Amino acid sequence: MEKVILEQKDAVDWVFRGEGAANLVLAYSGSSPLFVSYSTFLFFRIWLYYLFIYLFISEFYCYFNKMGKVMRILKSPRNAKNGVKANGVLTTHERLLWRDNEESTASPNREIVQQLYVKHVMSPLLGQKHVDPGVRVLVTKEFLESVEKNVTCHRPAWRVDSSRVDTNCDSVLIISDHSVFPTGFLKGEPCITVEIKPKCGFLPMSRFIAEENAVKRTVTRFRMHQALKLRNQEVPEYSEYNPLDLFSGSRDRICKAIEALYATPQNNFRVFLNGSLVFGSLGRGTDSSTILVCEALENALKKVIQADNGLCTTSFIQLVAETVYTSGVLDQLLEVQKLDTCDIEGAIHAYYNVISEPCMVCRELSKDKLSHPYASLHSIPLDESLKIVKDYLIAATAKDCSLMISFRPTEDGDLLSGSSHCTVYLGSTNQVFEYKVDTVAIFVRLFLFIINAKILPLV
Repeated sequence: MEKVILEQKDAVDWVFRGEGAANLVLAYSGSSPLFVSYSTFLFFRIWLYYLFIYLFISEFYCYFNKMGKVMRILKSPRNAKNGVKANGVLTTHERLLWRDNEESTASPNREIVQQLYVKHVMSPLLGQKHVDPGVRVLVTKEFLESVEKNVTCHRPAWRVDSSRVDTNCDSVLIISDHSVFPTGFLKGEPCITVEIKPKCGFLPMSRFIAEENAVKRTVTRFRMHQALKLRNQEVPEYSEYNPLDLFSGSRDRICKAIEALYATPQNNFRVFLNGSLVFGSLGRGTDSSTILVCEALENALKKVIQADNGLCTTSFIQLVAETVYTSGVLDQLLEVQKLDTCDIEGAIHAYYNVISEPCMVCRELSKDKLSHPYASLHSIPLDESLKIVKDYLIAATAKDCSLMISFRPTEDGDLLSGSSHCTVYLGSTNQVFEYKVDTVAIFVRLFLFIINAKILPLV
């Protein structure tokens, strides 16, 4: 963790970008001379390398060049008791589960566990070039209190009512802003980025799924949740998006999935132009694409997509679909999701084996249901139970992360052989784009997640 501390005066340079259930995301917007650009840094490196100041700037730049950086700050429930952290260290049984990573099990707080989980568990599985574990930076309580005051007016009211910045934290996470290209950010090159929450891309076939829940074998988890949200009036309309289409490997079905996400983005589809949100919402999400919203996106895309009037959005959807299809970016994500071979209905039994307590699920089952396969789960070795639980939790992380795919048009329209980024050809506009893919919103799932998952209907 970097020793430099962000103080109250630094809070004004960080603006609200969005938030999830557990974290706020802020983007850097300041112009402090301390936050030097890369070109300035190179100048000093060439001419002042022999001076002590070079050593200082070199270290300082590595962690505090915030141009193209975002900050993730932990939230806490408003009903949490004063002075009590909502997230503590790992429990004894959670330390047993993650014992392969001694650094994580010895961590003093949940925030550091989260970063190490991304670095040591998810990054190797999803591909290191797609995952940024970030750097933890110390902050003062006054910095966090100022951030809380500054962002409250930008947050959705329902989020403000339920949570606030956790001012008991002593650090925040600094990661790259994946809605821009690092070098293009400095050169002023146009960049368009789409953020997609793919959700679970397969139907479970676990033998532990009860007959009354057999619908899980034919209807995706996303669609069941859509029905539940519609019934609870959490969304005004049902999304036609089907994750199976996006993960299908079929060009036509992938395009159909992207079109459905665009039509009803909710919180699953956002678009950024040069790092600024131009489609979607910072809060709960845009429920449906109105005419005005669609026109605004069409106008924004004209800066990148060379299509006729009214066709930029259509071409952009084709670009995203073509990239997903040709790159295979979802293949590795699907592989990690499929680590869940037992479904929650099997994993819950392994969980009770791990915590060495009588199985509350079995207690509620009738005698005829206590026979195989449930009984067999309680006779397996501890290491096997640990593997089932660990794989389930890792898969749960992969089912709820987001992908950010960034595009920028090439200058000469040629497929670049020497570029560090991949390229994709958009036939409808005869353009070639460089693209990069980043996996974000990667959060560790702990034992409480299993209990909550079992309580939710048909999860």
